[in-house]
Amino acid sequence: MDVRKDVQKEAFLKESYLLKQALSLCSSLVGEDERFEAAFFESVRVLVNRLGDQGHGKKISLPEMNARINELLKQSIKSDGVINLFSDVHEEFSLFDPKFLEEIAKMKEKNLALELLKKLIAEQVQLYRRTNVVKSEKFSEIIQRTMNSYLNGMLTNEEVIQELLSLAKQISDAKKEGQQLGLTADELAFYDALTKPEAIKDFYENDELIAITKELADALRKNQTIDWQKRESARSKMRMIIKRLLKKHKYPPEGMEDAVKTVMIQCELWTDNVMEAW
Repeated sequence: MDVRKDVQKEAFLKESYLLKQALSLCSSLVGEDERFEAAFFESVRVLVNRLGDQGHGKKISLPEMNARINELLKQSIKSDGVINLFSDVHEEFSLFDPKFLEEIAKMKEKNLALELLKKLIAEQVQLYRRTNVVKSEKFSEIIQRTMNSYLNGMLTNEEVIQELLSLAKQISDAKKEGQQLGLTADELAFYDALTKPEAIKDFYENDELIAITKELADALRKNQTIDWQKRESARSKMRMIIKRLLKKHKYPPEGMEDAVKTVMIQCELWTDNVMEAW
């Protein structure tokens, strides 16, 4: 580091520390925006010290620095004082906590709220990509359409946040569907695949669809094979079992033959994930 940068670094460390001390003396007089700004400078001060590794074994890696900054993003929503990024965090921030979402909606830093919502929703969509093909497609399409409208200037920050909050509620409600139907998360993914065609319930009672779902899940569990990911013969056998089961229940109705493809993709997705866990 050259002399000029070294001087700038020391000046920053000194001034940011003085800011921390000043805040501790008059915290009751400081508004939310000032507290947030002070928290930012305090986090950077600590990070600069850690990156410098002053011989105390406290050097911080770049990935850890990114993780701590990300933690600042989360903690900034509920903090009413200076944030200590390096203290243990015991509180979980969940997309499914109504109070947490309400706090996001109230944030003055709309860009921050938007980025946080995008991150939390993207995490859930990524999870669905591994577990539920129908909901993955549904939620991916919604968030893509929403962000495209925002980037094209059709939605303001406040409007896109409301759209994302609405999507967060849909995702939260989706997690409760299985409980209401008496299905596990795995079984709900099969049910979603079976009921993807909008008119499917015109041909079957819901109890019948739930029965098909449970029978399908049971057949897959009983026919797991370690050769699934290695041999095409194992996959062919699995597809045959699925087609035979669906045919027994006269699924799908005439004119909805594409529905089988969705069910097959979900079954293969489930089996792939199970085999990866072995």
